[in-house]
Amino acid sequence: MTLLNFNVLGEGTPLILIHGLLGSLDNLGMVAKPLSEKYQIISVDVRNHGDSFHKSSMKYTELAQDVINVLEHLNIKRAHILGHSMGGKIAMQIALTFPAYVEKLIVADIAPVAYPPHHQQILTGLKALDLPSLTSRKEADLALSHYVKELGVRQFLLRNLTTKDGKLSFKCNLDNIINCYPHIAEGFADDQNFTGQTLFIKGGNSDYITAAHREIVGAYFPSSKAKIIAGAGHWLHAEKTIAFNKIVQDFLSS
Repeated sequence: MTLLNFNVLGEGTPLILIHGLLGSLDNLGMVAKPLSEKYQIISVDVRNHGDSFHKSSMKYTELAQDVINVLEHLNIKRAHILGHSMGGKIAMQIALTFPAYVEKLIVADIAPVAYPPHHQQILTGLKALDLPSLTSRKEADLALSHYVKELGVRQFLLRNLTTKDGKLSFKCNLDNIINCYPHIAEGFADDQNFTGQTLFIKGGNSDYITAAHREIVGAYFPSSKAKIIAGAGHWLHAEKTIAFNKIVQDFLSS
């Protein structure tokens, strides 16, 4: 069995952190470090991301099983699960498929629904990077700027680059991610639900969770509640870290 790359920090009740699309376990570092004072934090790189293994399939049932494999490897029978964006969908799939493993569930700015494709420009821009001809991240950023205007988004995306023998390459498996994107955008097809305590945290300026999602959220997660962080977008944990961490800690300790 091949395990995801993971990092363990702190002691206490286990709390699993799962990053979003084109991210890595480092993306939730501002959550992991302060929470590690009270919890054992296990941060994972999703398959085809970070330093984890590469596979040609990325169905949510498979992504959930990957995380369960880490828990079993660490002999963890029950844990809190927190996921952001795509990681939130993985966290929801874990709760629906393996509820016995889940103490409390936290979903950051994503709903259990299918989303229309909206990363094409980003994926096209990354695929268009001619890495053998680029000599620095600065050159890569300039090339990517023709596709992605926001500097902060480009900086996030370019964290996928690594340098080996003086040459740039992707740590993530971009081709697999692009090919699997239709699965990543999907909702959940099963009729299961998770009755455990669940918290959805929404960025006030984000449209990833809307009032239209309320009924389907309630069907899948009947014991769920929601918190909104005013002034935050989709990257709410990075934009409003103190507020996000307080909401998480209050929910876990309640």
